[in-house]
Amino acid sequence: MSAATRWLLALALAVFTLGAHAHKASDSYLQLEAGDKALALRWDIALRDLDAAIGLDANDDGQLTWGEVKAAWPRIEAYAMPRLSIAGCPLRLSSTALERRNDGAYAVLLLVSDCALSANPAIAYTLLREVDPTHRGIAKIQRIGQPPELTTLDPTRVAPVAASAASDHANDATHADHTLSGGFVREGVLHILTGYDHVLFLLCLLLPSVMRRTPAGWRPVDKLSQAVWPVVGIVSAFTVAHSITLALAATKVVSLSPAFIEPAIAVTIILAALDNVWPIFPVRRVVVTFCFGLIHGFGFAGVLAELNLPTSAFAWALLQFNVGLEMGQLLIVVSVTTLLFLLRQRPLYRALVVGGGSAAAIVVGALWLIERTANVAILPM
Repeated sequence: MSAATRWLLALALAVFTLGAHAHKASDSYLQLEAGDKALALRWDIALRDLDAAIGLDANDDGQLTWGEVKAAWPRIEAYAMPRLSIAGCPLRLSSTALERRNDGAYAVLLLVSDCALSANPAIAYTLLREVDPTHRGIAKIQRIGQPPELTTLDPTRVAPVAASAASDHANDATHADHTLSGGFVREGVLHILTGYDHVLFLLCLLLPSVMRRTPAGWRPVDKLSQAVWPVVGIVSAFTVAHSITLALAATKVVSLSPAFIEPAIAVTIILAALDNVWPIFPVRRVVVTFCFGLIHGFGFAGVLAELNLPTSAFAWALLQFNVGLEMGQLLIVVSVTTLLFLLRQRPLYRALVVGGGSAAAIVVGALWLIERTANVAILPM
């Protein structure tokens, strides 16, 4: 087998691999209120994540009932409590609750401690480390008379995380440099790189980027510039569109249920891949990308929508998160487009990469659509 063929097969396999491991981004939410001599912490953990870690679904029917959750509360507490600590502030559980959010039901642990929180508290967080290395804790720390501080908690880090501020001093240059290099930029990068349905959609758009459509079918472009400019238009349209709905959804101006958005994202993948092998859109692809990008923007919004931040702090966190999204997207686009340009003249490119890759994406998208509408598990997580 030639080296070119091996590259092409690896690319096609990557499409299947992304689909086989697709999952919704996993986050828990911590809201800490610190007083002079005491603190209170609310910790919201998705039941779907707890089910993956400790098996809440006793009868394995794919549906969690109130009885199953109630019976599992001692195990939830025993699992979660050792996986969170704050240096100098021993935490104790005061009460528990359940809350339904846009993306499902959450277990709520209310914790207290009789301590004065330090200026830069060290938080040790290892929830779901053994189950999902992409999981993050999103923490908001509120002190009396001060703007909120934001930080992301990575369970794979061995050392405790020192909270870094992301408050409303966005006009302070030193502060801006500090927070822009911090958790929410990283969270945005991780959100796009581990949001495999978004990645697969981008791949569907990029597969024919080094080809031009003629009456006789796809033909390789002669110059890199002929591929770059269409890609710039497509990426720009996707960026503008998802930024619009990300902001609208995160600010809760427009709220659409994941029960609608998640299947709709799967449909965008199917249609984009189908258009690669059989043109179905009467308008330019950049227009289609913009329309579909509006849908994908809702899929990015969950991280920030749950924090209930003041306007200025929210705007700064949203900017950081969006910068991270674009950095991750740029990494994908540059690497994939470069590889595709180098391979475009190979005899198998049109059939295996454009045709085969698009067919694989259609299959994966269809399976996701079934999973997300029928609430069944088909692809491995």
